[in-house]
Amino acid sequence: MENIGTVVRGIKTPIIKEGDNLEDVVVNSLMNASKEANFSFNDKDVVAITEAVVSISDGNYASIDDIVVDVKQKLNTNHIGIVFPILSRNRFALCLKAFARSMDEITMVLSYPSDEVGNDIMDKEKLETFNINPYSDVLNEEEYREKFGDFRHVFTGVNMVDFYKEVATNENCKINFVFSNKPEEVLKYTKYVIAADIHTREKTKKRLLDFGASKVLGLDDIMTSSINGSGYNEKYGLLGSNRATEEKLKLFPRNGQDLVLNIQRKLKELTGKTIEVMVYGDGAFKDPVGHIWELADPVVSPFHTDGLNGSPNELKLKYLSDNKFANLNGEELAKAIKEEIINKDKNLKGKIETQGTTPRRYTDLLGSLCDLTSGSGDKGTPVVLVQNYFTNYAD
Repeated sequence: MENIGTVVRGIKTPIIKEGDNLEDVVVNSLMNASKEANFSFNDKDVVAITEAVVSISDGNYASIDDIVVDVKQKLNTNHIGIVFPILSRNRFALCLKAFARSMDEITMVLSYPSDEVGNDIMDKEKLETFNINPYSDVLNEEEYREKFGDFRHVFTGVNMVDFYKEVATNENCKINFVFSNKPEEVLKYTKYVIAADIHTREKTKKRLLDFGASKVLGLDDIMTSSINGSGYNEKYGLLGSNRATEEKLKLFPRNGQDLVLNIQRKLKELTGKTIEVMVYGDGAFKDPVGHIWELADPVVSPFHTDGLNGSPNELKLKYLSDNKFANLNGEELAKAIKEEIINKDKNLKGKIETQGTTPRRYTDLLGSLCDLTSGSGDKGTPVVLVQNYFTNYAD
């Protein structure tokens, strides 16, 4: 097709439940969609499957009480610190519920003015008004409530300090809040700590231990093996988990590599084409209004076929048109640019001709595209088909 570039299709599937054969569901849904919309498959098409249905079909769940057992075994204390959790009713509230059920007291250190992924916990404009320096100043709960207690999240309308306090007290656990960007502040209250941040967790763990913590766990150190027959994730633990019911979490998938390889093989048998397959979670894009960096999962794509390794190696067409070929127009310009693309270096990193391109990993770029396509609500398209992604102007 000379006039069509990347095409993205959300593929509807049946509602997926625990025990369903996800390979067959994905393949059958794709084949049915191709007949309905009269499209064919090509080499280097990409089939992406949201991580949620991978965990659901695999039954990778853990109950609150399973987590309680694991936390008690690993920390052996009645008072823990929790450092830098994200502010999320879906992502962290049930983890907190489990931690509170396992403890008599929690001291929670919250980063401010925002959490790790950009959720605000206070009105940033007031920091200057109150002469507060977030790099050095520590606020207690009373100071926070006096200055920022009326703050509500721009999208949810919820004050997460109030919400987290209610979660803990409902489990008969005392909870105190400290507002600081220095994780070691928690050690003034307890030496047993859960580092609840996601992408900065290794740095936080090391800093806490360097400042004298007795025991530090990350969310990735909890539920790394089965408790009483529960699900688990040996690599990521509770990272990437979210609410399934009020007493159960869905964990990040752990059995996805065979899935993507088997789907690739079945599609090859049916279509004759080598189609790349990936599992994706959060897309890692940033919302311009709420300023939320959408990556609460530990990685964008935990599983993918080998053809999705690497990053784009692209020329900026606008730059070529405005500079090297500024004197050309029409067919002559098109021909010159196509020849430039065909003859481009295999590694353009750092070249001026690439300025403004996005040479991030393919899986991260595709993850954002697919996450925005499938959405997080009731679209019913947990499978996304991306075509012509790897073609360019010269093809």
